[in-house]
Amino acid sequence: MPGISEIDSLALKERRERGEDIFVLDVREPEEIAIAPFPGATHIPMSDIPSRLTELDPDRETIVVCHHGVRSAQVAMYLARMGFERVLNLVGGIDAWSLEADPLTPRY
Repeated sequence: MPGISEIDSLALKERRERGEDIFVLDVREPEEIAIAPFPGATHIPMSDIPSRLTELDPDRETIVVCHHGVRSAQVAMYLARMGFERVLNLVGGIDAWSLEADPLTPRY
């Protein structure tokens, strides 16, 4: 998506396997997370991001995740406007993660 940085599921998997301390922000709804949780992610639904912005560190690299990468791209753009300089959108969301990086993650 234009204007924001992106990462694909295989690159994210490689970084995690190297032991990098990666902050993953999952912006899906609780019922989606119940079906297919993203391991180690912090969960803040998209609609709650503005009111919970102080829970996030603008200096820390943040990878934003949703189902297919659309909501997370919107949140990534919002965070960038709020001064977060190191924000990445997971291309294809958890669906791509399930297909490419971790087939044990359920698809929905």
